[in-house]
Amino acid sequence: MDAHPTTYTTTQPTLRSADIVMAPERLGAMHQNRISFVRSIIRKMAKQHWRVSKADWQLSPQGFGHVTYKLTTPNHHYHLVVFCDDIADEDRNDRVIAERWDVTFALVDGDVNVALLEQLRANVPLQEAGRNPNNVLVLARANKSVRVFEHIVRYLAKGEQPNPKELAEVGYILRTTAVYGNGKFGIADFKRLENNPDFNQSFSAQMCAVYLLREFSLDWVHYLAVQQGGEHATSLHPSLQRYLGVGNATGLGMAPYLINHPTIVDQWMTTREQALSAVLQHPTDDKQYSTLQALLNKATLHLQQVITINDQQRQFNADAIADLNHLTRQLPSLMTQHSSWRDLIQDCADMSLEAQEILLSCLMEVYPELVDTYQEKMNSDETLFLPSGKKVHDLQTTIERAYQWAIDIDFNLADNHYWFWYRSQDKEEPRLGVRGVELGEDKALPLDVARQVNRLYQTLRQHESELSLAEFLVQHPQHRAIARRVWTLGHKQMGDIQMNVLHKDALPMHLLRCKLAVFGATKFDPRSDRWVRVTFFQGAPLLDEIHNNTFQDNWIFPLLPSSESLQSNELSSGGNVSC
Repeated sequence: MDAHPTTYTTTQPTLRSADIVMAPERLGAMHQNRISFVRSIIRKMAKQHWRVSKADWQLSPQGFGHVTYKLTTPNHHYHLVVFCDDIADEDRNDRVIAERWDVTFALVDGDVNVALLEQLRANVPLQEAGRNPNNVLVLARANKSVRVFEHIVRYLAKGEQPNPKELAEVGYILRTTAVYGNGKFGIADFKRLENNPDFNQSFSAQMCAVYLLREFSLDWVHYLAVQQGGEHATSLHPSLQRYLGVGNATGLGMAPYLINHPTIVDQWMTTREQALSAVLQHPTDDKQYSTLQALLNKATLHLQQVITINDQQRQFNADAIADLNHLTRQLPSLMTQHSSWRDLIQDCADMSLEAQEILLSCLMEVYPELVDTYQEKMNSDETLFLPSGKKVHDLQTTIERAYQWAIDIDFNLADNHYWFWYRSQDKEEPRLGVRGVELGEDKALPLDVARQVNRLYQTLRQHESELSLAEFLVQHPQHRAIARRVWTLGHKQMGDIQMNVLHKDALPMHLLRCKLAVFGATKFDPRSDRWVRVTFFQGAPLLDEIHNNTFQDNWIFPLLPSSESLQSNELSSGGNVSC
């Protein structure tokens, strides 16, 4: 990290329009940035010198049993308890209907005594079917990438390094399929963490648990390599250890979160836009040229290395690569032509959305002193309110100003209300059904924000503009919830996502991508229009590296290690297990 940070003078930020930022196609092109949750949790661990040690290692020679890690912060201590089970290949399923997993784990607040360990052993492997005490902060599960797992162990046991190209096709050893927090299945809700200085930021406990799981995945393959190869076994090269993150398979279950928690989404996007605005107002300083150019080149190579089965995403990546190559050739002249970064990005508006979003993430990397100050501002009060004394015209004006996108939708057209969302009976997970064709419409979830706003607006227009809203809502109580939402979000910077989720061509993937990018995911690989595989913490420093002088928070757009780095004599204790 820079020992002599630059001091910048800032003015009140000018944010981009919500019509630009909250468009679903742009949200569906987002990338990790410096205030994404994976980045901020590692900076916090490094700055505050969080320590992790193996408290208990009880695995059989075949790698089954349990492991416990102790996490110590300046304020408290926690334990990650990991259970490893032997499961049949046919039981290894990323879908929520799965009932068995290679690995299940829990992040526990405080100590783990014998009684608690037995309670966790009886419940954590059951996941949704179990019930855990409320000192469990995170409950999760993961499956092996069997091919990568076995390839690494086989080669390390022989004293050889695995084939980097084999690792690149996947990018992780373990892949999570759900990481639960916030009170699910008996575990602690966020209220317990509100005043916890370690995990008071949204999703920080979940991100920390996943980061510790990444360390376990490395420890696990090293342990098995020793079991199989004895004195011939070697450790995975540190560059390859860093390259391996934790995979994640995410489906429709994540999408409703962004609709049901609109003030949080507004806070996330507003905070990102404020950080970005602080950057964009600065002049296109030649001193930043080499850094930005290197980041753009790194992003281009990252996209070239991303492997996806999705034809559309492959084309998006190809278009972005072409745009970024053109941008890097033109960058010196663009920086000369424009007095500020804001002017420069406006001149890049014809690039693909993927390329535009990559450029924004790169620019945020160039100014860490400006951007990192926003990482503690991602929480939000979720109260929806409607002040007293307001009249019909006040709410109507708010809708016309902030929800024109919803007013313009003609819900008489069948395509605009093609889908309905419902919750499955077996796993309590969101699903999509075709209206008028599939059963369950009577149990539809109220995710149709655009349609509710449209109906509210049409009803408001049928009343006198001076009628009090209180009286209006007495006459039309069905509009109370959406009226509170419209007023609250209509008076925020970014407001609601501008998406009709009922439209026949609506892509839930845009919602998934947005949330995953805020978390800090990379390597987006849509497996359909309803679920996606990504990687967390790929390229991140190892646990034993975040406290030494070599720690650099510059691991955006992870790359496969070069052959030169793999031939180096770089040493690291990360991933080694003493048994």
